[in-house]
Amino acid sequence: MRKDSESVTSELVRIFRPHKKHVKTITADNGKEFAGHEIVARKIKADYYFAHPYRSCERGLNENTNGLIRQYFPKGMGFRNVN
Repeated sequence: MRKDSESVTSELVRIFRPHKKHVKTITADNGKEFAGHEIVARKIKADYYFAHPYRSCERGLNENTNGLIRQYFPKGMGFRNVN
């Protein structure tokens, strides 16, 4: 997956569009790949927030999910062949 702003923006819209009735907010980190956040927010009709740098506690669900995933798939392992 490409991590440039245009690719991330279109992928976020594609992922969230079927669920937009349920998506009220989106919280991201401050990476350049989220430069299209206004487009995503407008198309999904959700508020978009950015976590402060080095404040992983502001992205609790994300950090918890990462921890659960890492119980089964070590960091650095690719997910392409996972069923």
